[in-house]
Amino acid sequence: MSSAAAGPKIPPRLESVHGWTARGLTVIEIAGLGPAPFAGMVLADLGAAVVRVDRVGVPAVPLPPREDLQGRGKRSIAVDLKRPEGAALVRTLAASADVLIEGFRPGVAERLGIGPAECHAVNPRLVYGRVTGWGQDGPLATTAGHDITYLARTGVLHAIGPADGPPVPPLNLLGDYGGGGMLLVAGVLAALWQAQRTGSGQVVDAAIVDGATLLATQLYGLLYSGAWQDRRGANLLDGGAPFYGVYETADGRHLAVGPLEPKFYAEFADRLGLDSAGTPDQLDLLSWPRLRTLIAARVATRTRDEWTEVFADSDACVAPVLSLGEAPADPHLSARGVFVEAHGVRQPAAAPRFSATPAAPPSLPPPLPGEHTRAVLEEWSVPDAEALLAAGVAHQAARQD
Repeated sequence: MSSAAAGPKIPPRLESVHGWTARGLTVIEIAGLGPAPFAGMVLADLGAAVVRVDRVGVPAVPLPPREDLQGRGKRSIAVDLKRPEGAALVRTLAASADVLIEGFRPGVAERLGIGPAECHAVNPRLVYGRVTGWGQDGPLATTAGHDITYLARTGVLHAIGPADGPPVPPLNLLGDYGGGGMLLVAGVLAALWQAQRTGSGQVVDAAIVDGATLLATQLYGLLYSGAWQDRRGANLLDGGAPFYGVYETADGRHLAVGPLEPKFYAEFADRLGLDSAGTPDQLDLLSWPRLRTLIAARVATRTRDEWTEVFADSDACVAPVLSLGEAPADPHLSARGVFVEAHGVRQPAAAPRFSATPAAPPSLPPPLPGEHTRAVLEEWSVPDAEALLAAGVAHQAARQD
């Protein structure tokens, strides 16, 4: 993932910010919300030197900067992108970068003077990653939207929720982060491989509607084969099957149940205490409502944690539904180090894992907008750095620690 020897020069101190899989990879991230900063975080977790370009006086996210965990491992410069000198500064950075990512609506980066054509003019090897909801073209390309509206048009939202209720938004995980941010990372890494081999960069157009639809590939295959009903709560994986769902326990909490395979279901039924003589067959669809009632009645007799003990170390595919606050203390997640303590905050660890180049906790806390402006300008050898700071084109934030 590092630049080829003939590529742009890596600013010397930026190369040593991390030392893992993506060592030497330099990324310019134009500050925004949702999938683009998530993609930047993933690249930073892998070791890339990520510089976030914040706007002067305009916060990227509506929360204190130090609490924006998607900024971890990054450095920040603040630039007035409405001024030509600000756009020129970004292009100067792009000339020495491997990747630039942005999440503007179509045409905004071009109007600012930092679009693909302008950046490729100074660095033909640059991988220019852009992520939007609707994509760069199409009737809705320039209109506003959010995760829920993107999913609504893909068919994915229709498939999530109870049979007797409306579709349920899957937070913004499936669209923004799965279909958008993760697919942007995958596209950027593939384009980097191509740039390394050919010396030519390209634009990666990651659209949430594209990515969310891609994630539903198996469902569409099942639908067209006749193995999936196009309605909620009627299928194997959408809560329709009584042995794949969530049940309330005696203490008002919940147990997740998913023993799809017959041998796992047999162990589930045994540990749950279902009477084999009076229990319908697992695959008797007509008896699913009755089976659901029987399972619900049994689950309701004990607390969540009591059932967790009953099913401990079994193949019954049963797990307690933990809250966000409870999850870091889960014995399995704790043993694997799924959460790490970094800069006073417990947070999800980097993923995936590498045998030869394991990641470490974030070396830098989420930055204040403009916290590293002067240092980055110096390291990237930006001409007239002090003049840009004096003129307000770039801004150095005062430390607030």
